[in-house]
Amino acid sequence: VQLVESGGDLVQPGGSLRLSCAASGFTFSSSSWTWARQVPGKGLEWVCSIYNDGSTSYADTVKGRFTISRDNAKNTVYLQMNSLKPEDTAVYYCGDGEVVGGTAFGSWGQGTQVTVSS
Repeated sequence: VQLVESGGDLVQPGGSLRLSCAASGFTFSSSSWTWARQVPGKGLEWVCSIYNDGSTSYADTVKGRFTISRDNAKNTVYLQMNSLKPEDTAVYYCGDGEVVGGTAFGSWGQGTQVTVSS
C-alpha cells in the first residue's frame, strides 16, 4: 500500500493551495480518508476526514476554509485550502486511519510541506 502527497508550496497569507494524495494498494472507494498536519515539536493534528459515504468533517481551525474531496476513479484525495494563515504552516499528511492524541494509526504518506508566509 502506498500514499503519496503532493502540492505543498510556499504561499502568502490569504492565498490558496490544493494538496493531492494518490493512493495505491487500497480498496479506495470503500475507505475513509484523513488529512492531518504536524508542526515541528508538536503532535500530529487532525485536520479533516472524508468518509466512504462522501460525508466530511473538519477541525474548527480549518472549517469554512478547507475542503476535502475524493475522486474514486483516480484513487486520489484532495485538500483545497483557501484563506491560508501563517498558523497553517505544517507538513500535511494523508492517511486511511485515525489521529488519536497526536498519534496516527493506519497507513500514511510521507507528507508535503505547506508554508504560509509573506
